[in-house]
Amino acid sequence: MNVVFRVDASIYIGSGHVMRCLVLADELVAQGHRVCFACLPQEGDMITFIQNRSYEVISLTSPGQSIPPTSNEDYLGWLQRPVEVDAHNFIDLVGKADVVVTDHYAIGCKWQTIVRHKLSCKLVAIDDLKRLHDSDLIIDQTFGRESLEYLYASTVLAGSQYSLISPLFARVREKALEKTTCSARIKVLVTMGGIDAPNATIRVLKCLSQRVDADFTVLLGPRSPHFHKVKAFCSEYENISHIDFVEDMPHLMLQHDMAIGAPGSTTWERASLGLPSIIIPLAPNQNEIGAKLDTCNIAIRVSLLNLEDELPKAYVRLIEDWPAYRSRNFKLCDGRGVKMAVGTINRVCGLSQSLHLEKATDTDIDLVYQWQCHPNTRKYALNTQLPSWDEHVKWMSDKIESLNSLFYIAKEEVGGKPLGVYRLDRISSNNYLVSIFVAPDCYRQGVATRILQVSDIVHSDLTLHATVLEANTASQALFEQAGYQRISSEKFIRFPID
Repeated sequence: MNVVFRVDASIYIGSGHVMRCLVLADELVAQGHRVCFACLPQEGDMITFIQNRSYEVISLTSPGQSIPPTSNEDYLGWLQRPVEVDAHNFIDLVGKADVVVTDHYAIGCKWQTIVRHKLSCKLVAIDDLKRLHDSDLIIDQTFGRESLEYLYASTVLAGSQYSLISPLFARVREKALEKTTCSARIKVLVTMGGIDAPNATIRVLKCLSQRVDADFTVLLGPRSPHFHKVKAFCSEYENISHIDFVEDMPHLMLQHDMAIGAPGSTTWERASLGLPSIIIPLAPNQNEIGAKLDTCNIAIRVSLLNLEDELPKAYVRLIEDWPAYRSRNFKLCDGRGVKMAVGTINRVCGLSQSLHLEKATDTDIDLVYQWQCHPNTRKYALNTQLPSWDEHVKWMSDKIESLNSLFYIAKEEVGGKPLGVYRLDRISSNNYLVSIFVAPDCYRQGVATRILQVSDIVHSDLTLHATVLEANTASQALFEQAGYQRISSEKFIRFPID
């Protein structure tokens, strides 16, 4: 497919929209699709950065004179021109596309309808604000967001489990799971975004760096208007290091014990590695997520207005409760959202099986128990004994909460009918044991095969093991046909396929 992204960066917009689109673009390319970007040239744009990532960028027609937005919430001001003008400019310069992905707070239903009508393409909307879209798929990675909040949309990926972060985070997560204590001397990563307009970085450093026994790493690039001031400040202190760019963010985060940053896209990167954080909202659209993360004890929120008073207390609290914050962050996001997203884009476009994996919740306990009690489910189970209701509730609740288990319900893409259970239990780093069973009313429909196909995309980085009783010839054939290697009469293995 030919996929075109409509996304911008500027001194007002920041870099987050472009960065998450690049993550999605990389995965689309990895799965054989063609990708280019369409961006508006303006101060603080990332056109050269995108081109340096080997992507073609179609430069839209600049309005000439820049018009500053009237406020932080003047999203239409981000576009620098009327929505209709931008849509027709996009159509004229792009010409054709199979899929158009929009990630822009000024672009919504009106723009998408114009483009859909002219290009006859599929539309994917990446959003955080619960706006109206004329799209075939909506991706909203906001923590706590539910698909039902987009009542008018047919296909929605909602919640932090669909965060568009690099698949490298899922790989490094395995190393992060092994880290259970802080360093002897605390290492703090300060990342306030690509722009940091209010210069929160300097205020954080002045407040903490000479007050606590810790080493600080500051990540701030030259796109920030305060770059030189921050760089000069950092050079004055031995316990502060400054870097302006990092290619390998997952390993940088892995080297630190805690982070201080804005609740933007890096929130999900930190969470995937269980990195406890203090968050400082820098823009109005970050206030809601900041409040939710604080209320749920996933991060500690500090207000920009009262930073000097609140930050030292937050630092002490985070260190004291570090293990609990680590655990809650791990549960927020596992780094596999982009693979889920590309799989859904493929299905929406009719390129793959119409089935997806959805994380199990407490609401699935009763249904799974009904399936577990079916004679055919127990017949070839490694443990044939039927569990009591209480035993089942405790077992499944523990599995859902465990950091060492990935528990999914397989569902039809359209209608969401539950089809079966797919679970991966961690044996050791990067090694997981597969458990799979199909709903009794879905036997002989190829469900198990489709589940393993989806898993090959989502969990391509893992080594998967399966134990299948010798008498269960159908399941043994299933794993062999899915590309698992037989290593004994009842054991199979699938090595990473990245």
